[in-house]
Amino acid sequence: MSSADGATVPAGPPGHLDETMENPWPALWALVLGFFMLMVDSSILTVATPAIIADLDAGVGEVIWVTSAYLLAYVVPLLVTGRLGDRYGPRRLFLVGLVVFTLASLWCGLAGGIGSLIAARAVQGLGAALMSPQTMAVITRIFPIHRRGPAMAMWGAAAGVATLVGPLLGGFLVEHLGWEWIFFINAPVGAVALVLTLRNVPDLVTHEHRFDWLGVALFGTGMFSLVFGIQEGSTYDWGHIAGPVTVWRLIGTGLVLLAVFVWWQSRNTAEPLLPLHLFKDRNFSVANLAIATVSFSFTSMGFPLMLYAQSVRGWGPLASGLLMAPMAVATFLMARQVGRLTDRLHPRLVIAPGFALALVSMTVLVVVLTPGTAVWVALLLMFTMGVGGACLWGPLSATANRNLPPHHAGAGAGVYNTTRQIGAVLGSAVVALLLDSRLRAHGLPSTGAGDSGLGSGQAMPPELAGPFTEAFAEALWLVPVALGVGLVVALLFEVPRHFASRPAE
Repeated sequence: MSSADGATVPAGPPGHLDETMENPWPALWALVLGFFMLMVDSSILTVATPAIIADLDAGVGEVIWVTSAYLLAYVVPLLVTGRLGDRYGPRRLFLVGLVVFTLASLWCGLAGGIGSLIAARAVQGLGAALMSPQTMAVITRIFPIHRRGPAMAMWGAAAGVATLVGPLLGGFLVEHLGWEWIFFINAPVGAVALVLTLRNVPDLVTHEHRFDWLGVALFGTGMFSLVFGIQEGSTYDWGHIAGPVTVWRLIGTGLVLLAVFVWWQSRNTAEPLLPLHLFKDRNFSVANLAIATVSFSFTSMGFPLMLYAQSVRGWGPLASGLLMAPMAVATFLMARQVGRLTDRLHPRLVIAPGFALALVSMTVLVVVLTPGTAVWVALLLMFTMGVGGACLWGPLSATANRNLPPHHAGAGAGVYNTTRQIGAVLGSAVVALLLDSRLRAHGLPSTGAGDSGLGSGQAMPPELAGPFTEAFAEALWLVPVALGVGLVVALLFEVPRHFASRPAE
């Protein structure tokens, strides 16, 4: 076994060596810091969106690509980057991803136009895709099985804290320094994570893998065609784009390519990107469908809410970030208690109430949303939304892999994380389409141009605040609809197999 100074472990099958470390906590902290940076970056952007719209004079359809480009560049390589870590070493891939992510963050902050920012975010997403799978792989291999629980708890706590820190830190930075600093802040954090990783994370054994590059091409091209067609459809009036390409042909091509991808995965007998045999387990299949709806819902919710808070109410970025804080606090506070219930109760009894509570909370918020909605009402509904979320994120993750044999756990986690990111990509695309459509329907501008445009930093006059709020509320109906689908899906969970063998209580 290698030491914490980075000495290389002899090559060979990972199961043939004891790779656990006597003191793995310094390595964990290095990995958690990098992971924390990724999670904060995912939540920090929402609060800066109105400022980006105003400063770069961008439209809603353009600025949503700042998120979509990142998510697409993240999700497409995710199916193969875990195996790249097995082949070349998770430490090495983590370091490469960390450098790419940090440098791309600097590019984002220096971007002088919306096109440059979108390109930089795509590179940033690639860095995140290189980092993310390696973190769990290293933790699983360096912690003895009987000490892995606290490490995983620390890991989950980092994600929970990041969802709270992101909007608050983003609000502070945008308000006092400018939106560019939500990206510049990654430079010192990335530098510290780089030093800690070099010092504390060991090189682990590597082994050969085959890489399904045809599958990557089919999946990547299909996802891009589908998302571009959905997100940019209204820009081209759902008609001609260029040459023989139309919006509907592009969407159709995306769906066909994704169908061919699934067919190819069923025929690939080597190492398919998507091991379809995993879906024979009913709970795994249901959990993947459910987490896609959760990720879709939570991703599509933030964009209209931040535009409402800053453009209609005239709140500053920090105050707008505080609007989301109760949701993160509730999810963090409830995570441990819900985790205990997940081990004891049928997953349907934990997850379905979570969907129901989130569905009711969001429905009430959409109904009561006006230019003068009481702040305490919005905060209370965000808190109950967070309680519902606590019954979804952790329990779905635990249930997805519960019935899978240990040698399929890695593949299962890769598929599950990819499904989660697909939900986020589609949520980002569909809410952009719907929001742009509702703004047009009300005869409202969808850019930051003009004193009364989006992101002006001042409360709108009443004659504009009402129609804008109606448009935002109509777009937000997307969230309870998706959560309703998730609720129906959650009712399909079956009793986990380990329940049959556990001792009677």
